[in-house]
Amino acid sequence: MRNHKPRIGLLGGSFNPAHRGHLHISRMALERLALDQVWWLVSPQNPLKPCRDMAPLDERLASARTVADDSRIRVTDVERRLGTRYTADTLDALAQNHPDTRFVWIMGADNLIQIPRWRRWTALFKAVPIAVFARPSYSLRALSGRAAGRFARARKRESRAGALATMRPPAWVFLHTPLVGASSTRIRDRAGNTQGSGTDKG
Repeated sequence: MRNHKPRIGLLGGSFNPAHRGHLHISRMALERLALDQVWWLVSPQNPLKPCRDMAPLDERLASARTVADDSRIRVTDVERRLGTRYTADTLDALAQNHPDTRFVWIMGADNLIQIPRWRRWTALFKAVPIAVFARPSYSLRALSGRAAGRFARARKRESRAGALATMRPPAWVFLHTPLVGASSTRIRDRAGNTQGSGTDKG
């Protein structure tokens, strides 16, 4: 029997709260990237977001488990258990703990715009393949931004997305997919919270 290395997509964020947009992008990643699972990495505290208005981690984990209505999606507190704060450090630790797993980082076009603000952001591109999903009003800026320009030669054709997990990084693909406009900020605003929380990972 041919040895199969698990293909795991990693979707990091505050999930404050989790919503159908997270579920949508995860299911699209499972399909388009030929993944076995997607892990939601619920961040204890995103360094780029204010602590104010951030729900407790256990509340956000519970919310995410309610939304993640798919047996292929695993909601985790990996960063709490690893003791990591920054994405690049989390990826280093996961690579050490799961040497036989093929990881793919999943993010929206909005995060491709602001990823140069992340600590050791170029190391992230060199650690794992990256799948970037289109988001309303962000895609054009993302594809003309600093990160896309820096790693322009590593961008792969969208038709090769199914093999992304097997590619040697740096390798990234931009996916034009059906869009869902839900966002955690809008959900909090509807609940009477007027303070936004910025982007999802750092």
